Amino acid sequence: MEYRSLGRTGVMVSPLCLGAMNFGGPTGKEESIAIINRALDAGISFVDTANVYNGGESERIVGEALKLNGKREQIVLATKVHGRMGSGPNDAGNSRYHIITACEDSLRRLQTDHIDLYQLHRPAQTIPQDETLRACDDLVRSGKVRYIGCSTHPAWMVMEALAISERYSLARYISEQPPYNLLDRRIENELIPLCQKHGLAIIPWSPLAGGILAGRYPVDAADYAEGSRAVRAGAMFQARVSRRGREVGAEVASMARERGMTGSQLALLWCKDQPGITAPIIGPRTMAHLEDALPVLEMTLSAADRPLFDALVHPGNAVADFHNSNDWMKARITD
Repeated sequence: MEYRSLGRTGVMVSPLCLGAMNFGGPTGKEESIAIINRALDAGISFVDTANVYNGGESERIVGEALKLNGKREQIVLATKVHGRMGSGPNDAGNSRYHIITACEDSLRRLQTDHIDLYQLHRPAQTIPQDETLRACDDLVRSGKVRYIGCSTHPAWMVMEALAISERYSLARYISEQPPYNLLDRRIENELIPLCQKHGLAIIPWSPLAGGILAGRYPVDAADYAEGSRAVRAGAMFQARVSRRGREVGAEVASMARERGMTGSQLALLWCKDQPGITAPIIGPRTMAHLEDALPVLEMTLSAADRPLFDALVHPGNAVADFHNSNDWMKARITD
């Protein structure tokens, strides 16, 4: 396996990252721990979770798994802060108050004395970024956090944060975690060039477009399959399941069969080997989902295949809206 540098840090990570969003619901604790152990045994060295995933249960399961298998120091452990963790006015957001408190809580749930990559889960337009970055800098200087990053931020805010860190000698973002898959390529316009220019790792979420590129939403299906992401996640995800997205998913599945692969493997491989990408996040709900993804660790996308994907969705464009959880993204995709 070819390990990749996490931005300009020199820290090496596997080219796929294990996402823990499903751990603790819908995936039970025992199966979640089994998935973590199998992923680490297969060579995955990068695990990503967040404090809001299943009310903190995801972090608790990841922490317990790493305690039991003794592999905490063999992986890069990432988690996130921003989402609401209580009913109080300061139980969410990117304020110093919330970040410091949330970090201590995450450390307890993860049963560790440090977080390798602590990420701002979403931007906060009403809080000056210097407050956020100073809080993160204090966590880095205290040894509780090794590196900081952001997730689903607009390119201009990433650049502003880099400038603030440079001006005040604060800890600097080393990564951005955006939505990115064949159906929504809009980060290719500004965010990817920015990250390449300034040495930020890109850790995409939803590389399979929530299962659309895995063929789980047939073009002419009248309803969503029982247990599918669209049923579990509700209206926000259902708005991403466009007809053109389904059609592209069917074409990717056809291409995959010709190459002896599953549609999900080919879609994941495309994302993994796109310019600027460090490690797409796979979020297996079952052991079968993980086993399907693992062969991609050793695969390389053929240069001859790249134009075929560009013909399905032109670079920088989108046929499904995976930024619809962001209030800063004004553009919407019409089916």
